[in-house]
Amino acid sequence: MKTIALIAMMSITMLTSLHAKEAKDMKQTEEHYTFELSDDVTREKVHFTNRYGITLTGDLYLPKNRGIAKLPALAISGPYGAVKEQSSGLYANQFALRGFAVVAFDPSFTGESGGEPRNVASPDINTEDFSAAIDFLGTQEIVDREKIGIMGICGFGGMGLNAAAADKRVKAVAVASMYDMSRVTAKGYFDSMTAEQRSEMLEQLGQQRWKDAENGKPAYGQAGLPEPEQLTGNEPEFVQGYVNYYKTERGFHPRSINSNGSWTATNPLSFMNMPLLTYIHEISPRPILIIAGENAHSRYFSEDAYPAANEPKELMIIPGAVHTDLYDKIDVIPFEKLESFFKVNLK
Repeated sequence: MKTIALIAMMSITMLTSLHAKEAKDMKQTEEHYTFELSDDVTREKVHFTNRYGITLTGDLYLPKNRGIAKLPALAISGPYGAVKEQSSGLYANQFALRGFAVVAFDPSFTGESGGEPRNVASPDINTEDFSAAIDFLGTQEIVDREKIGIMGICGFGGMGLNAAAADKRVKAVAVASMYDMSRVTAKGYFDSMTAEQRSEMLEQLGQQRWKDAENGKPAYGQAGLPEPEQLTGNEPEFVQGYVNYYKTERGFHPRSINSNGSWTATNPLSFMNMPLLTYIHEISPRPILIIAGENAHSRYFSEDAYPAANEPKELMIIPGAVHTDLYDKIDVIPFEKLESFFKVNLK
């Protein structure tokens, strides 16, 4: 636990080697999507700017046969380290089928969105990214700006809840396989990081900053997910789940950090002392739906966030599901429940 690899692990980066793209030829282009667009849905590339002047890129999904009435809308992002062509786009496609206008976007510094350096995350800026998506949706003629919600997946579940707490324009928020990235980075999985380990990690991050300053550019982590053929079967279930999603045809995308890149070595810094869910209770009286897999390693984030929130709220545990099942398994993700939740509450 004395290397930058530890820092990457505690940041839940699910990192891959910077050379993974050369090593893995999956015959996929950067326009590849990990799901099929419905014949009843349109998709359009869009751009909008957040409060920090960073231009974000997203895909706007609309139902084809939408008529002339203004639509309820959703902003979707996640998982942490993924891109809009993966899970968030799949969710957006499904919601558009159900009558919503949806923007799935790449967070700042990742995917096709702007921001330098590349591959860095921030609890503040990534929370703002959701509000920037709300700005975009609310200025579209087809959208009823009084009926806008947030859907967050994995690490962007925590960001989405944080955004909803501060942005009163958000009328309802749902999260799936939610991670509290500040908590897991600052305290480790299941809050297992000791005070000594935390101090050592901060020392390493400080030393890495000296190196970055001297080199004039950030270093990137090199620890990574193994290739599927390298799995021994003895890895934790969630590691196997990440590999089976991000490193196979199922979910691989060349722009995804988790598939084909790595975060900056100092990426954990801002998450170490900036809690995300401090004001989750202030989302009330707007409703919250929290969805987690019964067998997900991340379930405890959802079960701890639920009592911290005020009513109206609902915690839905999906029997037999693991963390990554809620990324893309249409028969596991409770889209009917999500549809009814947003249609009832976006009013």
